[in-house]
Amino acid sequence: MKISEKNYDFRFRHWECHHPGMRDPQRKAADGEVELTTEWSLGCAADAPEILLNALKDFQDYLLVSMGLSLPVVRVRGEKVLWFQYDPERKKGFALDVSPGKITVSAAKGSFFRAVVHLEDLMNLELAPVLPKGCIERKPLYQYRAVHSGCGIDEFPDSELAATVHAGYDVIVLFLKDFDRSAVGYCNVNDLIQRAARYELGILVYNYIQSYVHPDDPEARKTFDSVYGELFRRYPNLVGISLAGESLEFPSKDPATTGKRWQESFIDGIPDTRPSPGWYPCCDYPAYLEGIEQAVHRVNPRADVIFETYNWGYAPYEERKRFLEHCPKKLMLSVCYEIFARKTLEGLQTPVMDYTISTREPGYYFTSECETAHQYGISLQANTNTAGIGWDFGAVPYVPVPYRWLERDRDLRVKSQAWGILSHYATHHYGWWNSVAADLGKWSSWEDFEPDYDLLLKKIAVRDYGRKAADNVLKAWQYWGDAMDYYTASNEDQYGPWRVGPAYPFIFHPDITRTLGSKEIQFPTASYAHFGWKIIKTFYHPYENDSQSPGFLRYPAELRSLEKMLELWERGLSLVQAAEDSANGARLIALGQYIRNSIRTTIHIKQWWQLNMRLQTASGKEEALKILDELEALAREEIGNARDTIPAVETDSRLGWEPSMEYVCDRWHLEWKIRQVESALREIAVFRKILCF
Repeated sequence: MKISEKNYDFRFRHWECHHPGMRDPQRKAADGEVELTTEWSLGCAADAPEILLNALKDFQDYLLVSMGLSLPVVRVRGEKVLWFQYDPERKKGFALDVSPGKITVSAAKGSFFRAVVHLEDLMNLELAPVLPKGCIERKPLYQYRAVHSGCGIDEFPDSELAATVHAGYDVIVLFLKDFDRSAVGYCNVNDLIQRAARYELGILVYNYIQSYVHPDDPEARKTFDSVYGELFRRYPNLVGISLAGESLEFPSKDPATTGKRWQESFIDGIPDTRPSPGWYPCCDYPAYLEGIEQAVHRVNPRADVIFETYNWGYAPYEERKRFLEHCPKKLMLSVCYEIFARKTLEGLQTPVMDYTISTREPGYYFTSECETAHQYGISLQANTNTAGIGWDFGAVPYVPVPYRWLERDRDLRVKSQAWGILSHYATHHYGWWNSVAADLGKWSSWEDFEPDYDLLLKKIAVRDYGRKAADNVLKAWQYWGDAMDYYTASNEDQYGPWRVGPAYPFIFHPDITRTLGSKEIQFPTASYAHFGWKIIKTFYHPYENDSQSPGFLRYPAELRSLEKMLELWERGLSLVQAAEDSANGARLIALGQYIRNSIRTTIHIKQWWQLNMRLQTASGKEEALKILDELEALAREEIGNARDTIPAVETDSRLGWEPSMEYVCDRWHLEWKIRQVESALREIAVFRKILCF
């Protein structure tokens, strides 16, 4: 099926909570099931909480839109009424009791929408308005699972709130740069809190407000109160505040650090090689955080004060342990699952540098940090990326590797029981998408219950792609999951070709110039983008790290690895291309093609760098001319790869877009890339000319 979208059309699909035409008319109730028919009604007490009635009306709309079933809402309990009630004795979650003439949903406060969404999920998986007979209980395993907006940085219209709760999340995260100011400008925070509460969603602010003061300063308490105390006086119903070292530097006195902001860590223009506070577990950081924690809890004792320690996850365990030993016990620590995980490739060190699903197990930083914090009685949040996105492919809606996401979800269940992980930060500013990854996050987050995951994945594949295509999709998911074993998670890759895909520029290294300008070019992004080009590095070269083998050693091995990745990805893509023709199928193919072409771009840019390095050290003219031939051939191949990506991004407008960068790989950017590589070819021609003087 051929479909076409314009930029931002994806938002309408993203906000579609109830998909029309989900019902399979051939699917009838089995012996152990009850089917809702036009003989049934939906009901709740006349004095039921308004939020309960809102949830019930959502279910009414679902039945009409998705199942073609119009049922009235009644306020008196009777025969063949699906009765929805508040259970004040229930601490969390809900119970579902299904019998032939009577269905009862009893939910705790805060779980009304959770219960309704679960009913909708059950019916969608069966493609019919049927429920299993008997009694079940569902209690959330975590206090909450938090996400940023999936439609735009800090954008939360009611349609986004409704979509978020249907995807199984409980808390939304808002960047706060100042009072009433989010990443995109003015924000009526209390209005957002009230609107979110109508969907039983809480608000957690991710702090960007500065409090550059040392805890020993006589004005420190006043400073902390003027920022963090005032924050909770203005917004008393916030769930909490999330803090990170990179946005919370202070004038530390620890001699192991510069004691300055990272932008100011120079002496007479010479870089101070010590880390800046915010990137190191300074000896005075616990006191600094305690000042913030106390300022918050004097105003709101129930608020979560969360601190992310990933900025110094690279540090030796003993240094991190010292920090945890003195860390305020009323703080919650947020710990990244995969960053800093050790990986080797052909005997070389290739550790994980940023968020990825390419590692199957958590890194030592995560396990040691959680275990030690638990021993010291500090509560924990896991930074998981289980919404389905990381920096693997920076501008996709999700990475279609459900078997790998499921591994992480299930491992986190075990870890939560061992260390008391209370909540999940399920995605960073790249947001979330209603995908198989979100489904698995919901189903793996119940206390004392897990489904048959093989059966669940089969039902999801049937629901989304049809019965004829389901087996091929399941096999493709396996191939794509295996392909991620061969992914490279270096800084130059994740801030380069992986981040913007086939739109990534290929810069010719020899500096042919009359202006003495830099070869780095600014990637074109929208003026209103939150980060935009600032998180895209265009002049590809190794970013070396003291825990990583140098690039000139890594690249040959990484190229061999990426060729294996490409082969496996192609196998999966060929399966979905042969699958049933549908809109969902077309978008899955487009996603597979986009990622396949991103792999090609990453292979090509490593080869491009190698050729440019060989050119700089060529032993003579003839060798240099041969290298130029190879560079030209590679450039033309990459132009073809960019052209091949255009149909994919026009099939699904979510491809090539990320909330903080906006569009980076739509048709315009792919055509820009083609023009840029053609410019590089002209530079190569000039170099060929001067080589022959």
